[in-house]
Amino acid sequence: MQAEDAAELISIARKAIAYFLATGRILKEQPPNKKFESKKGVFVTLLKFPSGELRGCIGFVEPVYSIWEATINAALAAAFQDPRFTPLQASELDKITLEISILTQPKELKCKAEQRPSKIEIGRHGLIIKSGFSSGLLLPQVAVEYNWTPEEFLSHCCAKAGLSNDCLLSEDVKLFLFEAEVFKEEKPNGKVVRHQ
Repeated sequence: MQAEDAAELISIARKAIAYFLATGRILKEQPPNKKFESKKGVFVTLLKFPSGELRGCIGFVEPVYSIWEATINAALAAAFQDPRFTPLQASELDKITLEISILTQPKELKCKAEQRPSKIEIGRHGLIIKSGFSSGLLLPQVAVEYNWTPEEFLSHCCAKAGLSNDCLLSEDVKLFLFEAEVFKEEKPNGKVVRHQ
């Protein structure tokens, strides 16, 4: 994806949040062209500026919506439905930056449990862990931000799923890898650049 296309997506995400804050309604706006009609997994992340502290992050792993619709829905969910945070207030909108992650289709990593860390490339792979009704997801940029090793990345993903740190030693636990194109605002309402 080109940075100008990502800028358009981040713009509609910000517009959707502002519209909901003003009206309590979901923005209904058609995409400007067909390139936003393809279906992809999308995550929208809200970050406090300038600290970079997380303020909300929700998205769709599977390509169930068009990129355009997924961006709007994920932006609203990240702003108002992330259970880790109180709903975003209008006074905060100009104090956050938006980041968008466009995901590839997750693929199950099929190898022996002890080989899993060696198959993970930090900065390239995001993780999804599934065991029974439990699941956890971490975007690729999270491991880079915290300078995690593959083992630490896996451990944190287990914790996010509510599983023990060594859950991946079990063959019953499934691990899926995906990649993401990540774009973010340099400052609130600012230039959109490729993050990775």
